[in-house]
Amino acid sequence: MKYQPVIGLEVHVQLLTDTKIFCGCSTTFGSEPNSQTCPVCLGLPGALPVLNGTVVEYAIKAGLSTNCTITPRSIFARKNYFYPDLPKGYQISQFEDPICQNGWLDITLAGQEPKRIGITRIHMEEDAGKLVHGDSGMGDGSGVDLNRACTPLLEVVSEPDLRSSDEAVAYLKQLHQIVTWLGICDGNMEEGSFRCDANVSVMPVGSKTLGTRAEIKNVNSFKFVKQAIEYEILRQIDLIEDGGTVVQETRLFDPNSGKTRSMRSKEEAHDYRYFPDPDLVPLVISDQWVERSRSELPELPGQRQQRFMTDLGLLPYDAEVLTASRALSDYFEAGVAAHDNAKAVANWVMGEITRALNDSGTSIDACPVPPERLAELLKLIDNGTISGKIAKTVFDEMWKSGKAPLTIVEEQGLVQVSDSGAIEGIIDEILAANAGQVEEYRSGKEKVFGFFVGQVMKASKGKANPALVNELLVSRLKG
Repeated sequence: MKYQPVIGLEVHVQLLTDTKIFCGCSTTFGSEPNSQTCPVCLGLPGALPVLNGTVVEYAIKAGLSTNCTITPRSIFARKNYFYPDLPKGYQISQFEDPICQNGWLDITLAGQEPKRIGITRIHMEEDAGKLVHGDSGMGDGSGVDLNRACTPLLEVVSEPDLRSSDEAVAYLKQLHQIVTWLGICDGNMEEGSFRCDANVSVMPVGSKTLGTRAEIKNVNSFKFVKQAIEYEILRQIDLIEDGGTVVQETRLFDPNSGKTRSMRSKEEAHDYRYFPDPDLVPLVISDQWVERSRSELPELPGQRQQRFMTDLGLLPYDAEVLTASRALSDYFEAGVAAHDNAKAVANWVMGEITRALNDSGTSIDACPVPPERLAELLKLIDNGTISGKIAKTVFDEMWKSGKAPLTIVEEQGLVQVSDSGAIEGIIDEILAANAGQVEEYRSGKEKVFGFFVGQVMKASKGKANPALVNELLVSRLKG
């Protein structure tokens, strides 16, 4: 490759607060347009903003979890620009003194060494409203819904350290995992709770001079981020190779065509005429406040993955899957607390539990099989009451009925048969009915052994102890 992509991401994280950043209006998603507004949201003359303290708490925790330094004294600024969904004519944000600075996240792609991605800053700001077009209750016209205006956001700005779309997606997924793990964002990308602006440029391999960047605005899925970056890289390379010049601009990604298109020329900081907001005093954060927030942080995903591998002996892949979300990880830990066999619990959580959740569209928080009940089921396997195969049938009934596993086993007569005499009788009948296959086995075609196991299990309706079946079959066949 002649060209090296250079990528930096600006991620908007909508905070999971009950009320907005500078007023007491609700942040509930999906309400009637303009039903969650007040003079502050609407930018009416004389209305004064009051900072929501929970937003500050969430910002500090996000900063600490991404290895940032918390700024002792930060200020709010007015970012001036005109847009129909910005009634004040400016957005309250932070510019020169953001609340968090100089952090990093480590990402790892398959088969590669970990790579550190710098985080320039995390700052607090308010969201704008949104424009509603066409069939959204406006007929052929357009309207403005200001319910989202003044909703609290964190903007997380990375250094231009990313060199591929895969690295960008890995970074985004890790940041998404952290903010949802902390409980400060619901992470719903379709609703815009977690969205990304991607700054993309290319430069000749070996060059130290960055190329002109284009910003791809408001991409709201990992898949689309990857597609948008890859298209933009190729677009810029083709443009340069044809003798053209990349211009600094804001572009939009069209998922239907898989292409980006020009939206407007890209503004610089001076175009926004930033100046300190005179209605908001500087925010002073003491060391005690920072340390209190640090003490309230949960064990983070990376830390828990390491503990699962070190203390529970899980493989790296298993540990990663089981920390995909805090709720799933907590479920697994509760299962291990009730049944001291981490590998068995892990296999069932990653297997049957995940399958049933996906098939039913259920979240792990609403799982109808509590971890303690799953542990009861695994104990029935361990003590030989049921086989692993029967356990799956029992699990399906637990999912539907909510009954205890032992109750289901007793009601349906599913207790595993471990009586060698009973199993020998079944084996003798199977061998007598399949003399040809017996001769094949004894002449060296040992693959036919699986046929006999299947026939015995079928005849016992799956209740025969598999280990005992194998042992007795070998004995009988070798005569």
